[in-house]
Amino acid sequence: MVQKKSTAEKSKKALPLTLDRNKLISMYMEYVLEHDTMPKNIYKFCKDNGITEDQFYEFYGSFDGLRKGIWNEFYDNTMSLLMQSPEFESFTTREKLLTFYYTFFELLTANRSYVLFTLSDEPEMMKNLEQLKGLRKRVKEFARGLIQEGNEDKSVKILKQPETIFSEATWLQLLFILKFWKDDNSPKFESTDVAIEKSVNTVFDLFDNTPLERILDLGKFLWKERRG
Repeated sequence: MVQKKSTAEKSKKALPLTLDRNKLISMYMEYVLEHDTMPKNIYKFCKDNGITEDQFYEFYGSFDGLRKGIWNEFYDNTMSLLMQSPEFESFTTREKLLTFYYTFFELLTANRSYVLFTLSDEPEMMKNLEQLKGLRKRVKEFARGLIQEGNEDKSVKILKQPETIFSEATWLQLLFILKFWKDDNSPKFESTDVAIEKSVNTVFDLFDNTPLERILDLGKFLWKERRG
């Protein structure tokens, strides 16, 4: 015969898990990878994971907000790793951008299954851009800081680079590398590393008005990768 449980026992069983932002993100990423689909509603997602809706809403107002938040965390974790390196502040602006991309895409590679799922789940570019809105803001702010740093060393105003154009170019560059990385089948994604180096050098050379050799070099590399 099943005995009726005491109120204390029921309360103990119903006690929700302690939750933080990273744990919630992990729950969501594991769900979509295990079920090959996004959760249908917050209520069932929370129930399946032993948390309350109130706990979910402490961090995000919707699944759309959570998806944006995951990209923000990729960026924030990247910057946290960079700031832990004592050498980073002594790097040139070109080296800082290179290091940022290498670290950012290492994090994406560690979560590649989720990233490919969430980007392929929204085949329309505009919907993917909506998901990346917070990341775009952060990347542009980072790029703006780099160009401000570079301009400090230029006493002649005409030699200073426009912050708005450079920051937007950096964002478009990240989208280009992201697309390249998605399609990269090389071992350890070595081709993506090459694409990062060549594209960063090309952008800086364009802003520094240097010869077109690097631009041609990038074009040859992309043509070779496409044929391969």
